[in-house]
Amino acid sequence: MAGKGRIKVYYNSACPVCKAGIDGQKGKTTACPVEWTDIHRDNAAVGEIGENLEYVRERLHLVDEHGVKHMGMDAFIVLWRYSPREAWKARLFSLPLVHGLAQLAYKAFARLLYRWNKAKHHW
Repeated sequence: MAGKGRIKVYYNSACPVCKAGIDGQKGKTTACPVEWTDIHRDNAAVGEIGENLEYVRERLHLVDEHGVKHMGMDAFIVLWRYSPREAWKARLFSLPLVHGLAQLAYKAFARLLYRWNKAKHHW
């Protein structure tokens, strides 16, 4: 779990799209320490958040500075909140209507991406 003042991100580097997104994000999150946990390299790490491996492969997971778990779009919102040039995204995607639509879009995209990765035997 994340400690005070830092966040912990659980991502799947076996997915090339996910890996590219996380690699791009790593240099942007500067307002607090971030621990990046690649569940492809460390399958057992999913036990830290009480999820099964396949579910974490499908969606980005994050534990915030208060120890609260966030998934999918909500995980991105936390990351953006700590990214000085992307804080506007956190505010925008937190708006009620935008948030609901973004969550639906993220879940649909994540499901399709997961199926594509499985079909390509990325894990």
